[in-house]
Amino acid sequence: QVQLVESGGGLVQPGGSLRLSCAASGSSFIVYNMGWYRQAPGKQRELVAVITRAGSTDYADSVKGRFTISRDNAKNMVYLQMNSLNPEDTAVYYCKSVVRRSYSFEADDYWGQGTQVTVSS
Repeated sequence: QVQLVESGGGLVQPGGSLRLSCAASGSSFIVYNMGWYRQAPGKQRELVAVITRAGSTDYADSVKGRFTISRDNAKNMVYLQMNSLNPEDTAVYYCKSVVRRSYSFEADDYWGQGTQVTVSS
């Protein structure tokens, strides 16, 4: 089974930086689009950034210019570099990947369990 595991969250002061990582593990699969989502208490989950296999990216307006998404196809990993963090960025951050197994023509969504990012003075 394909599994996604996030890491890199933690507590940081306003203006600081964090780098999140997400690793997809398993065998006989191809990872297509990968993205980062976040959810704060009392709010809906929102898309933060997405990246295709070819490297095309899109960002939420609230993070554009501050966050950078990247990936390593050989390692099946995706990263999120977060700079100039502010308290509004506090949330649980989730990794999502679109994955096709070698024996299937259909692709499915896989989610990590999330990593907490807290921005506070």
